Amino acid sequence: MAALSPHHRRYDFECDLDKALNRVDFFRLFHGTALRFGFEHFCVIQLGADQEGGSLASKLVLHDLSAGLAETYDKRHRFHESDVAKSLHRSAIPTVWRAGDLPVETGDGATHSLLTQLGFELAAAVPVQATSGARHAVIYLGDNSDIHRQQHMELCYETACVFDYFFRAVLSIKTGTGLTRRETEILRWISYGKTASEIALIVSVSEHTVNSHTATILKKLDVVNRTQMVAKAIREQIIQ
Repeated sequence: MAALSPHHRRYDFECDLDKALNRVDFFRLFHGTALRFGFEHFCVIQLGADQEGGSLASKLVLHDLSAGLAETYDKRHRFHESDVAKSLHRSAIPTVWRAGDLPVETGDGATHSLLTQLGFELAAAVPVQATSGARHAVIYLGDNSDIHRQQHMELCYETACVFDYFFRAVLSIKTGTGLTRRETEILRWISYGKTASEIALIVSVSEHTVNSHTATILKKLDVVNRTQMVAKAIREQIIQ
């Protein structure tokens, strides 16, 4: 990753950003930022088109949420119908959400409180944009009561700095270019909702071979499950 001009000011980071090379490094930077401003967790999500479907778990690019939290949320709610998601699609202004200020809305198709459903008291959503034009947001979650104005401004600036480096060092690299023709074929069938046994019949290999290819694809795409695998493959245009 090319070094930035000395005119780019990155307060409080010293050489940390220049040394960050992979997801683990940026996980530490985002997590450290969250803790420094009184939050417990962070999640980087990719924003698609307004009202675009998709689970919260499939939109998570990097996060430190408790295991299974996003999946539990997805069983009951659609992320694009949440108050935070709708706000991020309406405006690029950073927002702060407090559980005590949120109206309770229920019913089919009604807006629901992401903050309440995830079980936190405070959230700060910082919209960020990659150099490619792709829109993302970094959401910080915690149980503190509020964040002061100056702290909020500093949080937004630090988040923009970390995300810029994260995108250029990690997200802009097309991990899917390393897939073989067979792996890409199996990935495409997985995206169509086919099971391992069905794919085995379609491509004339054993189910064990399909599972082995799937494990390799997960590793190459740097994801942990089939949902994230398909979402990332579509996002990076590995498959249509």
